[in-house]
Amino acid sequence: MSLKPYLRIILFFLFGFIIYIADITMNYDEESKDIYISDQELDGLFAAWNSQVGRPPNEQEALNIVNDFIEEEILYREALRLGLDQNDRIIKRRLAQKISFLKQETDREEPSSKKLADFFDINKDKYYVPPTFSFTHFYFSQSPEAENKAKKALSEIVKFGAPSSSEPFFLGKNFSEYSLGEIEQAFGQELLIAFDNPALNQWIGPFSSSYGEHLLFINNKSLGYSPKFSEIEDLVRQDYMLQEQDRKISDYLDSIKSEYRVIINPTYEF
Repeated sequence: MSLKPYLRIILFFLFGFIIYIADITMNYDEESKDIYISDQELDGLFAAWNSQVGRPPNEQEALNIVNDFIEEEILYREALRLGLDQNDRIIKRRLAQKISFLKQETDREEPSSKKLADFFDINKDKYYVPPTFSFTHFYFSQSPEAENKAKKALSEIVKFGAPSSSEPFFLGKNFSEYSLGEIEQAFGQELLIAFDNPALNQWIGPFSSSYGEHLLFINNKSLGYSPKFSEIEDLVRQDYMLQEQDRKISDYLDSIKSEYRVIINPTYEF
């Protein structure tokens, strides 16, 4: 008996099955009750588990992962069916972030060394490394007697090498390689005067901050400098790529804004 008729039937069903799978994959319908889970989705789910836990899931864990995915998909479709995605600021923001990411990553090109060098020259001030200070301090909390306490403590340091008393400061006693900006953030603008051409390796003060009075021992000052391009090329590349991503989304918005009409309630005037 010839096998050709049976082979034709088998091939017919095989091609039909392939077409069915392709149709499901390429024409996914949110209203459908079918949930198709591709190998790529499973690989992604298991890889996410592996990165979080540090090992591949076992058989029961894999079943739980797939079950959680199915339940989430069912809830997602039911939410869409009920229109819960409409007028939801969180969902709108998330989708806007998603399309922004896609547009930013479109045609991502590695910049040439010349482009990076030109970018560095234009933005050289951004990469200036400010001077830093390392210091320790004695602290006296804000009160009518704080300044007198600090002056007394300074006299005791000169005579005995240490004050008889001081108070704990919530950020600690020792600070290493703090820039003026970091000092201002930690203590307030008032204390910056202490770091204007300070005497090193000796106790000075008292100086006022927004918290009280301070005696300072500044043991090191490093000068500010502008690094060479070769020293920070990786950082420049990162900043350049971020700028390009912002430019791409800005260009995309500019190209489609004219297609939209904005109508604002006449109660509000801009």
